[in-house]
Amino acid sequence: MRTLVAVLAAAVLAAGLAVATPASAARVLSYANFPPASTVPCIQMERWAKELEKRTNGAVSVQTYPGGTLLTAKNMFRGVQTGQADIGCISMSYQPGAFPFSFAMSQPLGFSSAAAASVTLWQMYVKYHPEEFKDVKVVAMFTSAPSNLMAKEPIKTLADLKGMEIRGAGNLSEILAALGAVPVSMPMPDVPEAVQKGVVKGLLTSFEVLKDMNFAEMCRYETVTNLPVYPFAVIMNKRAWASLPKDVQKVIDDLSLEQAEWTGTYWDEHVKEALDWSKQNFGIAVYRLSPEDKATMKKEIAPLVDKWKLEATKAGLPADAILKDIEAAKTANEAKYGGE
Repeated sequence: MRTLVAVLAAAVLAAGLAVATPASAARVLSYANFPPASTVPCIQMERWAKELEKRTNGAVSVQTYPGGTLLTAKNMFRGVQTGQADIGCISMSYQPGAFPFSFAMSQPLGFSSAAAASVTLWQMYVKYHPEEFKDVKVVAMFTSAPSNLMAKEPIKTLADLKGMEIRGAGNLSEILAALGAVPVSMPMPDVPEAVQKGVVKGLLTSFEVLKDMNFAEMCRYETVTNLPVYPFAVIMNKRAWASLPKDVQKVIDDLSLEQAEWTGTYWDEHVKEALDWSKQNFGIAVYRLSPEDKATMKKEIAPLVDKWKLEATKAGLPADAILKDIEAAKTANEAKYGGE
């Protein structure tokens, strides 16, 4: 009798636990990112995480790690590949030579819209499935907004840029040099003080920093140049990907193009907001180059595109075909998503 009572008690306890505990606990994926939480790459990360959880009805949740708290920019790819994080966001421009295909999108190709550039990047990945991503699963891609000039002195023409010290990162330094400026490389957190002290007269990057880093107070003259965008990829550990149910994999795949559209559109709107805020609070002036200066700029920086073509060809890539496809996609996507 005592045995029967014990068995019944155990059964009641087990039933209670079954009610209290879901039949299958949510799968938790770790997602690492390197910029601060307030930046667009991390804002898109949070949006993607929420959408995945919502569309899988809570079967999958995502623990996000912004600001390099899990993996830094330099070890992001390797960290995801080896499973230190299930998912990570990388900037291909941070690792010259490692991503010859993606670096095509870092060339001065004249994109004027982050939405158009982001969708173009994803379309190129889908078409070519470049070897540089063979060790990971790519779940999303996007780009920054175009790089433009912000300065303490007016730059109305290319002649005004000659001899001016301008901060530029990566291949933007080469572009500045080709246009006659004096490129200065330094980490972005050091730039505000450098501008204040006159070490540099301005910087070349996307316009959202006018508000996000308060550059509008110091650099009240902005020049639209539509120079390179920076490509990003959201990558996933292959074992983590393979362990997911097929229906969850489909949700992630279905999010890819949508995430490119959403992130690019968000970035474009954020740039517009930053420009409007800067005009209202600091009375910034925005200049546009003449058609003649645009033609001169294109001619002066063309050798840099040729340099990429040579390196891409050495890496076994059909460089001319890639650039032709990017140009066709750029035209179509800027007509659809906006652009000059």
